Amino acid sequence: MDTTTQAVRELLHEAGEVHHSVFRIVDGVDDDWASWYADWLVRLSELPELLATEPVRSELVYVLVSLDKRYTADAPDEDWEPYYARGIVDHFGPAAD
Repeated sequence: MDTTTQAVRELLHEAGEVHHSVFRIVDGVDDDWASWYADWLVRLSELPELLATEPVRSELVYVLVSLDKRYTADAPDEDWEPYYARGIVDHFGPAAD
């Protein structure tokens, strides 16, 4: 995993922890999770710097939902974070380091 993808994976992990804390009263359940993640990633994280572009929030929501559907359908033998990180970097990011 290149350094950009690894850094995005770490941001996704952090976002997951924050999301679960924010939604602790419902044990992390949030039907609109992708909107929350996209907003946090674009406004409150280093994602724009890592990708060398500021993703449009609605496009990031679309990418996250698409990745979720593919991850569910593919049922890969890996955690969601690296899978989504690769997808985000492939969609928005610079060439691999």
